[in-house]
Amino acid sequence: MQLYSTNDTSRSQTVSFQEAVFQSLPADNGLYMPTELPQLDDAFFNEIEKFTFPEIAFQVATALLDDEIPALKLRDLIEDAIDFPAPVVALDEEVHVLELFHGPTLAFKDFGARFMARTMSWFLQQSPAEQERTILVATSGDTGSAVAQGFLNVPGINVVLLYPSGKVSEIQEKQLTTVGNNVAALEVSGTFDDCQRMVKEAFLDQELRKEVALSSANSINISRLIPQSFYYFNAYAQLKRDLAYNPDWRLVFSVPSGNFGNLCGGLIAQQMGLPIDHIVAATNTNDVVPKYLETGKFTPRPSVQTISNAMDVGNPSNFARLQAFYGYAGSDEELLDSIQEDISGNRFSDDATKQAIREVYENYYGYTMCPHTAVGYLGLKDYLEKQPGRMNGVVLATAHPAKFKDTVEEAVGESIFLPETLQAALNQPKQVTSISPDYEALKAYLMDR
Repeated sequence: MQLYSTNDTSRSQTVSFQEAVFQSLPADNGLYMPTELPQLDDAFFNEIEKFTFPEIAFQVATALLDDEIPALKLRDLIEDAIDFPAPVVALDEEVHVLELFHGPTLAFKDFGARFMARTMSWFLQQSPAEQERTILVATSGDTGSAVAQGFLNVPGINVVLLYPSGKVSEIQEKQLTTVGNNVAALEVSGTFDDCQRMVKEAFLDQELRKEVALSSANSINISRLIPQSFYYFNAYAQLKRDLAYNPDWRLVFSVPSGNFGNLCGGLIAQQMGLPIDHIVAATNTNDVVPKYLETGKFTPRPSVQTISNAMDVGNPSNFARLQAFYGYAGSDEELLDSIQEDISGNRFSDDATKQAIREVYENYYGYTMCPHTAVGYLGLKDYLEKQPGRMNGVVLATAHPAKFKDTVEEAVGESIFLPETLQAALNQPKQVTSISPDYEALKAYLMDR
C-alpha cells in the first residue's frame, strides 16, 4: 500500500502504510491518501452475508494493505480489535440504524482506535529501533476515550488527549480524565478547533519532533480511517442476511458528520465496490461542508456549541480527503459536480434534534437515539422525502444515548438506562491538566514530560 499527501497532487512522493501510521501527518500539512483503492470482486459481494464481521473486515483490510502485515497476524489483529457487534436495527422498511456503540467506550470511535492501537503496537514490536511514542489526540467528545482505552498500557506508548473545556458532556469528560496510567488529559480553555489546530502545529514543529516521537490517533491518521470502512460492508451483509435489503431500491447511508472521517470511510467502501448509491452528510449548525455542497465555496469558521458536541467542528480536517477521492482533474465546478452525484448535505438545529429523539422514541417502541444519531436520522428522512423511489436507508448511530443522558432524558421525558461502564467512570476522580489554547502551552507540556 502506497500513500501520498493530499497537498501533493502529482503524487510524486509516496510512503508505506507503516510510515504513514507513525508520521500521521505529511510534512506539507496534507493528509495521507492511498494512491489507489482496490476493487473487491463480485464473488465477495454475492456471498458477503455468509461472512462474520471480522471475516468481512479481514478481506477488506487484506485488499487494502496487501502484504504490509502478514495475513495470519492481520487476522488475529482484527479479531482482537473487533470483538463486539455492530447490529443493524430496522425502524421501518426504509429506515435502519447501524449501531456502532457496542464497544468498550460505547462510541463508533472504538473501531478505529482499537485497530490503530494493535497495528501500531505490532509495528513497534517489529522495529526495535523505534523510540517510545506519544499519541497526540484532539477530541470533541468520543475520540479521546476510545483512544485512551485502545492504547491503555500498550508498551512504549503514551497518550495525550486535548479536549475543549466545558464543551463535552459530563460522562464524556469523565471517560477522558479518569483513565490514568499511560494516558494524560489536557483541558483546553477553547474550542475543539483550537485543540485540532494545536495538534497539527505540533506535527509540523521540527524542533519538537526531534525531542518527542509523535503520532496522531485522530482521523487524520490513515489507520484510524481504514477500519471505519469495515462496518459499511458489514451493514450491507446484515441487510442481505436478514432479507431487509431490496436489490431494486437504492442503498443510502446517512452519516452524522463533524470531522468527516466517518463519511470518508463510506467513500472507501463505495470506491472498493460496495453498491452505495448515495451518502447524506448530516450536520448540526456547524455546516461548512453542506454549504460547500450547495455553493461550491468551502469557508471554515469558528465552531458553534451544540447538543451534538462531537460534530462541533468549524474546519473539518477530512475535507481535503473528501475532495481527493474525486481527483484533481478539471475545474472546481467539475469536482463539485462529481461530489454532488454521491453526497448531499443538510443541517439541523438543536430543537429539531431534540424533536427527532422524541419522535423516534414515541413512534418506534421506545427506541432511543443520541443527539448525533438523531441528526443522522433527520438527514435520512429529509433525503427520503425529497427523492423519488424506495430506498434501503441506513443511519449511522455513533454513540450510546446514555453518554448524553441529560439531553436525551429531557427529550423523551423519562429516565434512560446508564450502562455500568459509564456509571463506573462517573464515580472516578478527574485527573487533568488545564492549559490555554496556545500552541506554546502544549509544546511546553510535551517537552517537559
